[in-house]
Amino acid sequence: MTAEPTTAHSSRWPVPPQDGYTVDDLFTLPDLPPHTELIDGSLVFVSQQRDFHSTMIDLLMTGLRSTAPPEVRVRREMTVVLDRRNAPEPDVSVVRTEAITGLDVTRYQAADVLLAVEVVSPDSEARDREAKPHKYATAGIPHFWLVEMTGTDQHPVVRVYELDPVTKAYALTGIHHDRLKTGVPFPVDIDISAEALAAL
Repeated sequence: MTAEPTTAHSSRWPVPPQDGYTVDDLFTLPDLPPHTELIDGSLVFVSQQRDFHSTMIDLLMTGLRSTAPPEVRVRREMTVVLDRRNAPEPDVSVVRTEAITGLDVTRYQAADVLLAVEVVSPDSEARDREAKPHKYATAGIPHFWLVEMTGTDQHPVVRVYELDPVTKAYALTGIHHDRLKTGVPFPVDIDISAEALAAL
């Protein structure tokens, strides 16, 4: 008689349905890792964050909240439902205040989001630069920021995009290296220098 091999760790992965997962699945499947996203009906698991990713989000959150008007709120890593098969989790979102109906809210609708921000990570470059901006634009989110680390000095750069209502695509309106200053979706002036990041 031979013994069945045993492993110290075993996982049972859910088998995806033929047509892919839906938003309902994302919120009802048990034991999904934190920050799981739904992109084109597929579950996307997020890898461990780099320090740049976390501190850059903190820097933007503080800067945005310091000038946000009462009719909006700034949120970190919350699911945004774009359609039945897409529910990504922007690193930072600016949402309409009325969309926040209580502390138990787990998602926002695209129509309630004014700005989506993605801080690029090595494992999510293609999603953050191509897939997500296209989906955010298609869903009608008026503003999008793409944040990356450039150069050997690990300097942040923020690319600011605005939705063109004619083409339904984002148009680049600015590239910011040391100071992020823009008037939309509300007046923003944030020190994004390497020194500001290092001070956090």
